[in-house]
Amino acid sequence: MSIKVVIFDMDGVLFDTELFYFDRRKRFLDQKGIRIDHLEPKDFIGGNVKQTWQLVLGEDYDKWNIPELEQAYSAYKLANPAPFNHLIMSGARETLTSLKGKGYRLALASSSAMVDIESALKGSDLYQTFEVVLSGEDFPESKPHPAIYEAAIAHLGIDKSEALVIEDSQKGIEAGKRAGLKVIALKDERFGVDQSQADAAIEALDQLVHFLK
Repeated sequence: MSIKVVIFDMDGVLFDTELFYFDRRKRFLDQKGIRIDHLEPKDFIGGNVKQTWQLVLGEDYDKWNIPELEQAYSAYKLANPAPFNHLIMSGARETLTSLKGKGYRLALASSSAMVDIESALKGSDLYQTFEVVLSGEDFPESKPHPAIYEAAIAHLGIDKSEALVIEDSQKGIEAGKRAGLKVIALKDERFGVDQSQADAAIEALDQLVHFLK
């Protein structure tokens, strides 16, 4: 079957947010006396909120009031919002417009919280571009578990062979493959992410239109 639907990850694929998120998170944690000097941006790529706190706090995870910490960080994020309109990936807007113009259905499946997804898409005027928008926080397990991609296929009512996933993280690529989908990696040149499980890779989003020909 030919590809009818393209399912995008968000951070690192449509928006170049990873360094901004890392720096903002580090500033917040510094205020709480939590050091993450031993961690790198790539350690957070593709993870959800729970995975992030487990990574940051390590053996001290159970000593913290996680809901209270999350609430404080949510307030910090509101006071220090990501400039999504300036972080949109080169060629992303044009690629999405071109794909829609060619009749492809578009969906988004991100590990980020829905409030962050909506901020990104509405802040860049892309929200109406996607037929289905799913957040990892709505599933018991996030990527690399395949649930979010399985749900996307169910929502769209298509066969797995009709979908193509665009990912950048190792967790995301694994999730797509475990869901039985074809996965294209947007090449990472900065963080050393393992993308070896992907079926193929593109250097930039604007290559996707040619890839689908």
